[in-house]
Amino acid sequence: MSGKPSVWLRVVVPAALILVWLVLAGLGGPTFGKLSGVSSNDQAAFLPASAESTEVQDWQKRFTDSQAVPAIVVVQSGSTIPQSDLASFAALGAKLGAVKGVQAPESGQSTSVAGPIPSQDGRAVEFIVPVSDTNNVKTVVADLRSVLKSELPSGTQGWVTGPAGLTADLVNAFGGIDGILLFVAVGAVFVILLLVYRALLLPFLVLLTSVFALCAAILVVYFFALWGWINLSGQSQGILSILVIGAATDYSLLLVARYREALEANESRWTAIVKAWRAAFEPILASGATVILALLCLLFSDLNSNKSLGPIAAIGIVFSLLSALTLLPTLLAVFGRAAFWPFRPKYAGGEHAHAHAHENTERVDGLEGIRGVWRRVGLLIAHRPRVTWIVSFVVLVACAFGLTGLKANGVEQTALVLSQSDAADGQKILAKHFDAGSGAPVLIVAKEADGDAVLAAAKKNDGISSATLYAGNVRPAQAGPGAAQSAPPPVVKDGRVLIQATLKAQPDSSAAEQVVRDLRRDLPAAGSGVLVGGVTAIALDTNDTAQSDLLRIIPIVLLVILLVLMLLLRSILAPVLLIGSVVLSYAAALGVSALVFDHLFRFPGADASVPLFGFVFLVALGVDYNIFLMTRVREESLRLGTRPGILRGLGMTGSVITSAGVVLAATFAALAVIPILFLVQIAFIVAFGVLLDTVLVRSLLVPALSYDVGRAIWWPSKLWRSPADPGNRQAVQR
Repeated sequence: MSGKPSVWLRVVVPAALILVWLVLAGLGGPTFGKLSGVSSNDQAAFLPASAESTEVQDWQKRFTDSQAVPAIVVVQSGSTIPQSDLASFAALGAKLGAVKGVQAPESGQSTSVAGPIPSQDGRAVEFIVPVSDTNNVKTVVADLRSVLKSELPSGTQGWVTGPAGLTADLVNAFGGIDGILLFVAVGAVFVILLLVYRALLLPFLVLLTSVFALCAAILVVYFFALWGWINLSGQSQGILSILVIGAATDYSLLLVARYREALEANESRWTAIVKAWRAAFEPILASGATVILALLCLLFSDLNSNKSLGPIAAIGIVFSLLSALTLLPTLLAVFGRAAFWPFRPKYAGGEHAHAHAHENTERVDGLEGIRGVWRRVGLLIAHRPRVTWIVSFVVLVACAFGLTGLKANGVEQTALVLSQSDAADGQKILAKHFDAGSGAPVLIVAKEADGDAVLAAAKKNDGISSATLYAGNVRPAQAGPGAAQSAPPPVVKDGRVLIQATLKAQPDSSAAEQVVRDLRRDLPAAGSGVLVGGVTAIALDTNDTAQSDLLRIIPIVLLVILLVLMLLLRSILAPVLLIGSVVLSYAAALGVSALVFDHLFRFPGADASVPLFGFVFLVALGVDYNIFLMTRVREESLRLGTRPGILRGLGMTGSVITSAGVVLAATFAALAVIPILFLVQIAFIVAFGVLLDTVLVRSLLVPALSYDVGRAIWWPSKLWRSPADPGNRQAVQR
């Protein structure tokens, strides 16, 4: 291909590819703002159908047609509230009930709002407001807060909390996910690309490739969520954006590096892009396939949130691959050397002409033409490979000891939002004056014949302040503490009764979860077939399921990646060592993260899904960089021999892989702009882990260990059996 290709290849094909991507971007771009309309942050929606709390939720729907989410309005006074003032608070309750989105009152009632319910100390009242418009909880809660602010009696303060208030604050925290997150991520990547390439046009071409991939992925994810094929949440949406930008940029960096090499060895830009594409195709495809398969392993999760994230993220990687292998090569071919302006690569007259540059330094096979920091790293590995990998190994093991302090068994819902939260503040006031579990009772389903016995057993639990048989939408007494109220007959559905038990502890606390565990253990003695659910049980079941997912999915991911590496490298030993290195890197990253979370950020703990998500991303992405390295090492080993091939592969890929690691770390770090504990923790774990993997594991541990092992690293392939002398190396076949 010394001459120009046909007009068909030079004009028609590039124009068609660019047009296709423009159409996808044009359709997908406007869809970005619509994702929140098809996403849900309801924890209950992500539980498996077999979870006990899910069964209780299904029974609850039979007892009441209302799907309302309770908002708890608590008003605190600086002094004791006189009995005579309760009438004015009742007027406040009526105005709260008139807010659009609050459940309409039943026949014969003026409002659906329960309250004012005075506290035992007489210094606070609470209202239970059923929010029926569950698709617009954020708006309804905002309106409730507006009414509360304007109608509060003098000398009092008010908060809107409870499940609806906490959900609204969580949705508000996700508010920046449509714009701020993407802006920060793209801006960070752009700055890094400017520093890496020192070119004006090339960063725009790479970012265009990434953004177009994201637009196409969003278009597909939106319709999948709209059709009900996947459950989209705010955290999945944020991870999708970051993953696509980071992965597409990484793949682009590898292709651009190959293209620069090819331009120095070939005068024709068309010949150069074809050679670059062929050289980059296998590692990019293998890396993308590895990440896709690892993400799809999340389909084995019992949590629907994890199960949906797998295909959502995999869709993003698919379009990252497609854009890096179709759109970017087209743009590079069209712009040629001009893409690198003002530092255009010059034709050097031969494929390896740069390798014969005069050097007044020590000659080491494989490092010819390698300069700067990567030559020094190569010399270190060549002279002291065993010391290098042993020291690296010891450092990683030391970091991994931090795992002993990891607290990943869930956190209170009030701790999920890191920014100021009116609902979290309200929960503290509620717990100060009332039973903290007000408005979010434990729900117990029992047979009608066992109802009284189960009710009595529930009341005996020290963590339960009160329990009643559900008798329909009966409003609590407003007469004051200790007021008597006759008990109406319980509602019976299909031979079952529903018991509502109020917790003494905050519903999302570990103490409340222990009460649920105790009830599930003790109540079956009072009646067979008893089910315990409610808000606390949902959180408990979610954490338990997430922890069991971790034990199930990790071995599957490792096995899948191991098989991919074996097929790619035609070896058994090398993939085993690579898998071991990324697992150790993951443990080290998680260990350091645990220390930072506990002692620097003072986080209360971590969501139970954090270790699993960290594992999937770090192991899959960590293997990515080892694939980039080892495919080049194998290519050079076929030509030079194993040990020189390792040094040359490291020298030729060092800069691009390090740049890719910095880019991916920066994009994941951008997740920290969303003030959600889960996303901030994932941001730190993955960003730090990627940097650790790039700087220590891929640059020192893997090449030094491979160099020390020598030809045996390729066992049992033909490359392992090849003679060691340079004269016979060319005989080795792929």
